[in-house]
Amino acid sequence: MGIFSRRQTATAEPATAAGQDRPAARSATGTATLDPALRALTGHWTIDRPHSRIGFSVRHAMVTTVRGAFTDYDSRLYFDGARPSESRAEIVIRVAGVDTGVEQRDAHLVGKDFFDARRYPEMTFRSTSTTHEGAESFRMTGELTIRDTTRPVELQLDYLGSVVDPFGYERAGFDGTTTIDRRDWGLVYNQRLEAGGSMVSEKVRLQFDISAIRAS
Repeated sequence: MGIFSRRQTATAEPATAAGQDRPAARSATGTATLDPALRALTGHWTIDRPHSRIGFSVRHAMVTTVRGAFTDYDSRLYFDGARPSESRAEIVIRVAGVDTGVEQRDAHLVGKDFFDARRYPEMTFRSTSTTHEGAESFRMTGELTIRDTTRPVELQLDYLGSVVDPFGYERAGFDGTTTIDRRDWGLVYNQRLEAGGSMVSEKVRLQFDISAIRAS
């Protein structure tokens, strides 16, 4: 799910003349290319929940930002280090696991005004395409389903590197972000402020801080 860029090593990259691109980042035609070492990352992976965060942030009362996370989810990831377009991801989130640090607010979010978790217990993301945009950056397009409404979204992904941890697990990490309008998925509840504006912003920023481990 976007983990297709360079493997981290202790070897420094060769110096280049001023104004020249590094050869691993750009070809002679100006098209971004992939480091051949990324072939080693090809395979099936899963998100390590204790070391990852699928979160969101939204403006509240026009003056501050409320942050939360989804703590209960399953994932299936396939990375192709040679052909990023063949990579794919699926994440199934159980919305009852939402956590903003305030029990009353969490109860409101899982109720009928927002996720209506009793009728729609899961939200899902399934990728449809992945594009290498250059260097460590990728774009993954997919379908996000909330309350039985499915709409396309695009994630901007930045690869962070890969490593074998002290327990022998091969890990790869990335950051992903996108901003959605919750009204597109039927989450229309709001309260208007006397001075203008709304109590809860319609724009929601989704954030993926992911440590993935290779599946056995």
